Amino acid sequence: MKLARPDVFHPRLVFASCPALPEGDSDDDGLVAALRNRGLHVQWKSWDDPATLQADLVILRATWDYADRLDEFLTWTRRVRHLLNPPELVAWSTDKHYLLDLHADGVPIVPTRYFGVHDPVAVPAGEVVVKPAVGAGSAGAQRFADVPAARAHAAALQAQGRAVLVQPYDPRVTAGETALVFLNGEPSHAFTKGPLLPPPGGAPVFEETGTFAAETLSPADPDDALWDLGHDAVMSVVRRFGMRRADLLYARVDVLGADDPRLLELELVEPSLGFRQLTAGEKARAERDFALGVESALERLGLGPLSHRGMSHGSP
Repeated sequence: MKLARPDVFHPRLVFASCPALPEGDSDDDGLVAALRNRGLHVQWKSWDDPATLQADLVILRATWDYADRLDEFLTWTRRVRHLLNPPELVAWSTDKHYLLDLHADGVPIVPTRYFGVHDPVAVPAGEVVVKPAVGAGSAGAQRFADVPAARAHAAALQAQGRAVLVQPYDPRVTAGETALVFLNGEPSHAFTKGPLLPPPGGAPVFEETGTFAAETLSPADPDDALWDLGHDAVMSVVRRFGMRRADLLYARVDVLGADDPRLLELELVEPSLGFRQLTAGEKARAERDFALGVESALERLGLGPLSHRGMSHGSP
């Protein structure tokens, strides 16, 4: 690429993906143009591509296989020069044990019990969901109405070296869960995700690459109570990690129920941000906000266009 202004620093930006989805799932396609409109150029690369280590800033977008390669992935997050969201936040949020941290901070969550790899798993009577504590795209998550079957699934996960979460099944999920998207710490937009888990005895249907469970998405306009819960979750995170709210490039807060809403997950690593569920005007605004957040991060990290004046792109 020929640089129009060789005296201006052009940071090397990467959207990190995975081998199965090297350029994401297409939901983020508009972000490339939004960044270009800010004079920023980004390339898609699988997170395990050594070229990512040469990038000035890596932005996690589609690293869907991290759960199967967790140690390798977390080591990589600490090796790249700069990462969004930051590596310490990523390490915390890859393990759904974080739900208990958020609960301790006063955020209402779906009732959750966590069992380590060697812990005896207690399964209450009634329908439950058993899932790995580290997992993406609903892989390994199943519904059970039978206690022995639920225990057997938990034991199988533990035999693979995986901690386990046990949650009571909430029938409100049949109406879908609400995904609240925050950009730069501020509410941006929302969408609805249809139920992913089939009735007891079945397993989720995965999209063609086998990377994540196939989803049914639709636009949403949540009321203030849901946004308030999302805000509380975001504030819990930024306080916990001593961040400014504006420095959290993206967060997706998945919430269940309209009355007495409960947090299901707080997605800070690789969530789909649902741009395709927006009108053209809403989509353009949200993508511009994302690009502005990247631009702000570059300035904060000393990677703005004038921060390396007089140095060539390849200078140390």
